[in-house]
Amino acid sequence: MLIYFGVILVSAFLLQGFLGLRQIKNFSKTFHQLRMLAPVAIGKNPKKLRSGTLILLAIKDDGTILEAQMMKGVTIFAKFRELHQLRQKNIAEIAASYQQLKQFDKLTRVCLLDAYKNYLNYKANQLTPQDFDGSVKIWSLPIIEKLKSIYYKGLASLRKKQVNVKEH
Repeated sequence: MLIYFGVILVSAFLLQGFLGLRQIKNFSKTFHQLRMLAPVAIGKNPKKLRSGTLILLAIKDDGTILEAQMMKGVTIFAKFRELHQLRQKNIAEIAASYQQLKQFDKLTRVCLLDAYKNYLNYKANQLTPQDFDGSVKIWSLPIIEKLKSIYYKGLASLRKKQVNVKEH
């Protein structure tokens, strides 16, 4: 019975990893499409248990948003959707206008303001190296982090048992 549980658990982790990679591929494809139009500002609002949000804005040099895509969701099934109401608007005007911001939910507002902050940093040439890092670090994916956590917990308990055996 325990073996079946282990097989199911490992299968679930592998499925999550596969679907997570598919989501990363969706992000890469969408980012590339927007990047062909103009520089892209990214706004993030990651959450562990609530809905996380990610906004990609293709912005011209004058601040006009050419295209806006948003991914919102709790699961790995979330995909990018167009935000038509942002198209051809100025990012600075949106960020400064309470009336325009209040038409969006709280998660989207936070992402928009984060994207605006990143856009300002880009315009001021003050982006950090982390802002440019678009690589996917496979060893920091959630499934790998969970497996490492389980491994280290098991290793710690094994060492604890060995110390207890040596003491007696």
